[in-house]
Amino acid sequence: MPAEVRVPRTSLAYNVEVAARRYPDKTAIQYFHTAISYASLQAQIERMAGYLQTACGVTPGDRVVLFSQNCPQFIVAYYAILRAEAVVVPANPMWLTGELEHVVEDSGAVAAFVAAELYAQMAPLHGAKLAHVIVHQYGDMLDGAAGAEGVPAWLYARTPLPATVPPGAALATWTQADAAGHAPRAHQAGYDTLCMLAYTSGTTGHPKGCMHTHGSLMSAAVGSQLWRSASPESVCLSVAPMFHLLGMQNGIHAPLYLGATIVLLPRWDRALAADLIECYQVSTWGAPPAMLVDFFAQPGIAERNLSSLAYLGGGGAAMPDAVATMLQERFGLPYVEAYGLTETAAFLLSNPRHRPKRECLGIATFGVDARVIDPHTLAELPQGELGEIVTHGAQVMRGYWRNPQADAESFVEIDGKRFLRTGDLGFMDAEGYFFMRDRLKRMINASGFKVWPAEVENLLYGHPAIHEACVIAARDARRGETVKAVVALKPAARGTPEASAEQIMAWCRERLAAYKVPRIVSFVDALPKSATGKIQWRALQEREQDQGREQPAAAGGAA
Repeated sequence: MPAEVRVPRTSLAYNVEVAARRYPDKTAIQYFHTAISYASLQAQIERMAGYLQTACGVTPGDRVVLFSQNCPQFIVAYYAILRAEAVVVPANPMWLTGELEHVVEDSGAVAAFVAAELYAQMAPLHGAKLAHVIVHQYGDMLDGAAGAEGVPAWLYARTPLPATVPPGAALATWTQADAAGHAPRAHQAGYDTLCMLAYTSGTTGHPKGCMHTHGSLMSAAVGSQLWRSASPESVCLSVAPMFHLLGMQNGIHAPLYLGATIVLLPRWDRALAADLIECYQVSTWGAPPAMLVDFFAQPGIAERNLSSLAYLGGGGAAMPDAVATMLQERFGLPYVEAYGLTETAAFLLSNPRHRPKRECLGIATFGVDARVIDPHTLAELPQGELGEIVTHGAQVMRGYWRNPQADAESFVEIDGKRFLRTGDLGFMDAEGYFFMRDRLKRMINASGFKVWPAEVENLLYGHPAIHEACVIAARDARRGETVKAVVALKPAARGTPEASAEQIMAWCRERLAAYKVPRIVSFVDALPKSATGKIQWRALQEREQDQGREQPAAAGGAA
């Protein structure tokens, strides 16, 4: 691989135009039994961009919210916003009105694309804070009527819209906007043009908008596909939520840059995912570990034909070693871990496809300078020493939207270059591979001993009865903090002596230093997850703090 790559000095919108000229009749999006060609996709993008400019008065640099689950309209709307030279503001479909209000106000959005099922959350802002809303129904781009084999019934459900809207507000259906047939003005946006505000999860205070240009997003899309040896013949399963950078880069940007085919699954359904892989010969799938753990745990998976899968990778959390071993031994699929942030357009560090290491973030990708520093002195640390990972590269965001204080806290200058502080603790080995221990703020301090939850979680995934695990800190009168494991058991193990709290703790004592062993084990049916499939350790930690001190070594209370 080259040390650096040349990235097109064009906009993301231009990628679809190129693909449509090269492969007009090729399927761009496979939406169950409905195939949308590149020519059709480009034509719809043009009409919707024209509507934004003509009917909504959107001008270059204006912000437009995109509030929807995965569907073809999400992709068309996303590229229509870019084609109109505006700025996409992707919104988590799990957000309620209060969360939406912050993002709408902070971004200064002038319009929004909204799925009909989610309009109720946006309605209180319509008119008062947001002038134009275009609403789509998920089933509108499916060929045929409800009841088609293999298509979830909920996609055909239609949510009624209000007959009137507040004064000064405009509401249009997707069909109306598309039928208007407006043509957009000539496209002028380029590599350095701001094109997206991706809001962080808001683990401290309100979410912050990460400013990405066409160039930062293009750098990640182009680099990731060269790294993974993808091609226009790749068939990509797109099920990770598209509002998030993992789903956006792997499920939209990269395939459309290549002219590849997107097989679209609106929301997670492991049985449907297996059906789509078999039916459409999916070759590449980027997914968070929790999604893959669930997929390969489904009954009958060993009998499914997954032979088309050539690449399986992702990030967002460490892949437990036991699960990676199972994928390799039973399915011949190495899981290629990568590492990135919303602030870095997802693709930053990655394992080489043919030489990955387990539980490893990988090596610096094209043009990336990644280092480990002391989080307090900011001095660079030698190989093998634990510190904060910092990075410099073309895919790093410009900064936080209208938030100079956050910029000052998140960037540091080293050797004349601007580095992003990731907030992740890790180290680099002698071959340049990075390993993460945990979030800077997640460490458990047990009697002065540092315990990194990710290390204990990875071990717990090797227990034969455990399906999922999350490790948090619990209050302890003697130790200050102690280690608590919240676990979800495999169905067959529930209620068995081998899966008791005492047995799990004893099993850990055989494999971990004494101070790392969980002193409390609590059982849940399933661990809470975000819309992107990440286990929400912070929610469990905050609940633990609210409940106060747990009794030590509780024999399996509910978390």
